[in-house]
Amino acid sequence: MSLTDPGTRAPERADADDLNSLYRHLRVCDVADALDGIGYFNLTLVDREVRPLWSGMRFWGQAATLRAVPSNKPMWRLDSTQDIVEAHRIWFEKHPAARLPDDLPPGHVVVMESGGGPEVGFWGSENSLAAVGRGAVGIVTDGYCRDTAEVVQQRTPVVSRYRGRTIIPGRIEVVEAQGTIACGGVQVRPGDVVGCDDDGVVVVPAEVAHEVAVHARAILLADMNARRRHYAAQGKAMDSTVDVEAVLAYYEGV
Repeated sequence: MSLTDPGTRAPERADADDLNSLYRHLRVCDVADALDGIGYFNLTLVDREVRPLWSGMRFWGQAATLRAVPSNKPMWRLDSTQDIVEAHRIWFEKHPAARLPDDLPPGHVVVMESGGGPEVGFWGSENSLAAVGRGAVGIVTDGYCRDTAEVVQQRTPVVSRYRGRTIIPGRIEVVEAQGTIACGGVQVRPGDVVGCDDDGVVVVPAEVAHEVAVHARAILLADMNARRRHYAAQGKAMDSTVDVEAVLAYYEGV
C-alpha cells in the first residue's frame, strides 16, 4: 500500500530514527489536528493560497530553506540571441546567489521565502527537476512558478502561490540559504518537517515533530476505521485509504 506519489521511493517500514518515515502515511489534516492537540492552533498552517500545482501531490520531508528578496539591480540589454538564451548564466556570473549545500540528505523539502517580489518564475520545469535530482521530494514557495504545464506533466512536486511568466535576472535574488524564513505566513527552519497534499501545506516544528507524528498516526487510524465501517455499510469496495492493516504493519514497532 502507498498513500504517496507512486514515483516516490520510501521505506517498507517506519524507522524511529528516520523522521521522514514517521510521516509517510499521514495526511496534512491528521498533522494539523495533532498540532492543535498540543496547542499549536493555526501557527504552522501555510497560507491556503500556497497550493500544489497538480492534484494528488503528496510529500513529507525536512526543510531546506532559501530566502529571496527583490533585486535592486536591473538586468542590462543583451547583445545577441545566444546571450538572451544564456541570460541566467550571464546574470549569475555577475551576481552570484546563495545556494543550498550540496550534501543535503535525500528526502528534503526546499522551502523558499520569495520576499514579496514582482512576478518572476523563480521555479520552473528545469530547475525544479534539478532539485528533485539532488534529493528533494518537494518544493514550496510563497512566490511564483513558471512552465507550469510542464511541471504538471512531469509530476514535479512544486507548491506555489502564483503561476508566473518571467525569468530571474533583474527581479529577484536569493540572499540566504539554510536560515530561518517566513513562507506563506509561517516560520520555517532547516530541519522542520514540511508536508503537502491536496488540502495544502503544514509545517511541524522540529522540536515537536516526533510527538506530533505519534498523535497524527492515531488520528489517521481512527478515521480509517470509521470510514471503513461506512464502506462496509454502503457496499463500497475497500481501497488503500481504508487499509488499516497495511498502516499498522508499516508502523509496527515504533
